[in-house]
Amino acid sequence: MKRVLTALVATTALLLAGGCGGGDDKTTTSQPTTGASASAASYPVTVGDLTLDARPMRIVSLTPSGTEMLFAIGAGSQVVAVDDQSNYPADAPKTDLSGFKPNAEAIAAKNPDLVVLSDDTDKIVAQLGQLKIPVYLTPAATSMDGTYKEIGQLGTLTGHQAEAEALHQQMTAEIDKIVKGVPARTKPLSYYYELDPTLYSVTSKTFIGSIFGLFGMTNVADAADPTGAKGGYPQLSAEALIKANPDTIFLADNKCCQQSAKTVAARSGWNTITAVKAGQIFPLDDDIASRWGPRTVDLVQSVADAVAKVPA
Repeated sequence: MKRVLTALVATTALLLAGGCGGGDDKTTTSQPTTGASASAASYPVTVGDLTLDARPMRIVSLTPSGTEMLFAIGAGSQVVAVDDQSNYPADAPKTDLSGFKPNAEAIAAKNPDLVVLSDDTDKIVAQLGQLKIPVYLTPAATSMDGTYKEIGQLGTLTGHQAEAEALHQQMTAEIDKIVKGVPARTKPLSYYYELDPTLYSVTSKTFIGSIFGLFGMTNVADAADPTGAKGGYPQLSAEALIKANPDTIFLADNKCCQQSAKTVAARSGWNTITAVKAGQIFPLDDDIASRWGPRTVDLVQSVADAVAKVPA
């Protein structure tokens, strides 16, 4: 997942805005939904420019974050196919469909009544529109508010509004508890977040950056993309990184690329970096770290655990 992200980061960052539903705040239903079950939902429902006349029962999700959201709000039984990167939960109906190179004919073959996407690659939304297949485009969230918004909109579309709101409240409470449980520091910790061994990283303006921002941490990658021209995903040079001298290093490439504290410490010149000298290198779960869904709570916990290990 991370290797694919790195290869496509320049184009993906430009494609993730707009679409059918994900980028519009307008969410309406024909009547308020107050029940806790999907049977209480009333249709038609509208999210942005997308209107569904009936509850979708054959959903195809081509985004791992979307897949996790759908199952977390109780819409898993309505999902008939997910993309080749959607490996969680384990019972998700994984296929060889691609969210990075979507094929309209292959998607249509699943006979979907709703397709969930995170990227309008190759104008796939228009192609599916010609086939009269409804599409909900979920742009990559840049903050927790974006995540909660998408969860709520998927709840509206699938008939699980109450479950979506409950998930929102649960995540909010858990994250708030985790963050408050970390003692405040007199001096903010700096960090380097590694997407892959070629030193692609993220800035504070990305979703990942917003998570570290909860702990008041300083991102050394911000200087590499001050205007956001690189979409928040700059590639750093080893020289610049060594000079930045981060207090901590977080590895989101330990599974995909077998990076570890040992391999990082072995890099030329890196033995002078504070994070390396102090042993403050923390591996993350690649999948959880690359998604903006319900398991973000686990990512927040991982960062909190790491920060707690760094002497004040």
